[in-house]
Amino acid sequence: MAGLALTLAATLAACASDSVPTPAPQTQPPVAEPAPTPPPQDTYDTLTEPLVQFEQREPPKVKVGVLLPLSGARSEVGQALLNAAELALFDLGGDRFTLLVRDTRGTPEGAAAAAEAVLAEDAALILGPLFSTSAEAVKPIVDAAEVPMITFSNNNAVAGPLTFVMGVTPRTQVDRMIDYAVSNGLRRFAVLAPENAYGNIVVQSLQEAIFRNGVELSRVVFYDPQATDVSAEVQVLADFNRRRGAAEGQRRDLAGRADEAAQRALQRLQGVETLGTLPFDAILLPASGQQLLSVAPLLAYYDVDPTEVRFLGTALWEDPNLLSEPTLQGGWFPAPPPGLWKTFRERYEQSFGETPPRVASLGYDAVALAAVLDRRGESEGAFVSYTPEAITQSLGFAGIDGIFRFLPNGQVQRGLAVLELQRAGFIERDPAPTSFPAGIN
Repeated sequence: MAGLALTLAATLAACASDSVPTPAPQTQPPVAEPAPTPPPQDTYDTLTEPLVQFEQREPPKVKVGVLLPLSGARSEVGQALLNAAELALFDLGGDRFTLLVRDTRGTPEGAAAAAEAVLAEDAALILGPLFSTSAEAVKPIVDAAEVPMITFSNNNAVAGPLTFVMGVTPRTQVDRMIDYAVSNGLRRFAVLAPENAYGNIVVQSLQEAIFRNGVELSRVVFYDPQATDVSAEVQVLADFNRRRGAAEGQRRDLAGRADEAAQRALQRLQGVETLGTLPFDAILLPASGQQLLSVAPLLAYYDVDPTEVRFLGTALWEDPNLLSEPTLQGGWFPAPPPGLWKTFRERYEQSFGETPPRVASLGYDAVALAAVLDRRGESEGAFVSYTPEAITQSLGFAGIDGIFRFLPNGQVQRGLAVLELQRAGFIERDPAPTSFPAGIN
C-alpha cells in the first residue's frame, strides 16, 4: 500500500501548473471532503491468517511401507530385515521420513492385507515383501494405487513397471559367473541342478549366458532335491558307465597280450576306474548347505576330478559350513562384494547381539535408497520422490551389496564379485565393478 501511495503522489505533482489562477477569498471556509474509509481490518486478517498457519504447520511426513514376515514362516529372517532397516533409518532418515512396518505373516494373504493397510495410511512407496508369492499377491494392489514396490524377492517373474525386484537374482549370478569363467579360458560347461523352480531358472539363465558368450553347454542333468541318493544322476553327468566300460575293455585287451609293453600298460591301469575325457571343463552346481554337501563328494567318487574340472557355484555357496568340503576347494562363485558386508555384519552384531542372515543387507539398502530419494526429492522440490524415473536412474545406487540399478521392466542389475572357496575362507578372485556402463541394458 505504501508503494501505491507514493506512485499516486508523484502523478499528482506532475499534473500541477503555475498558470492555474488563485481562487477568490470565500466567506465560509471550505468544507473538508470526508476521508476515504479504510478497508475493513478483517480483509487483511482473512488474507494473512492462512499464511501464518502454514508457516507454523509441521511438514508432511513421507511414509514408506515395509512388509515383512514378522510371524509365521521365516519370521527370524523378517526380524533381521527389520533390524537392518532400523539401522538405515538411524543413519539416513530425515525428520519427515517415516516407516510403516506391517507383518505379512509369511503368506500371500497376509502380504495383501499389509499392503492395503499401509496404502490406507498414504504410503508413497512399499519395501517388501520377502517371498515372490507374496509379491505376486501385492502387485495388482500397488498397480491399482500407482505406488511403486521394491520387493526383496529375487524372482524376476514378479517384476513389472511398478514392481522392482531387489534380490540378487539367479540370472545376475549366472551371467557374472559364466562371463568370468569364459574370460579365464573355460569353454565347455555342464550343470547339475535341482529339479525345482530355482533349478529351472538357473538352467535357463545358463543357456542364455552360454549362447551370448558363444561357448558350449554339453550336459544338463536334474535331480530330485528331496531324494536322499542322487548317485544315478551323478553317474549320468559323469558319463561314468561308458568311461568305466572303456577302462575294463582296455584291461581285457592288455591282459590278452604277453608283450612287456602291454604288461606295463596294464600295471598303470591298476586302480584306474575310468578312461576317457569328460565333455566339459566346468560344472555349475546351484545348490546350498546340506544338499551341496551330499552332491559334491559324489562327483569326485564318480571320477569328476576337481583338479581337472572347475566347480562353479552361485551366491548360495557363501556359507562357512562348506569350507571343509575337499571337493569344493578351489571352486568359484559370484557374490556381493565381501568388504562392506563384513563391516555391516560387525555393526549388526554389536547392535543386536547376533549374526545377521546374508539377506539382511537388503533391508538396509532398501531403506537407505528410500531415504536418499526422499532427500533428493525434498531438495529439488518434487511433489513425489518415488517415481519410476527416480527409481530407475541409470547411474544406480551403491549399498552394502555393491552397486545396483533397476531397469524399467522392474528387473535389477548388480555388480558382483567372484570369490574362491578355500579351507581358510572365501578369497576374492575378481572384485565387483564400481560403476555401470552408460545407459540401460
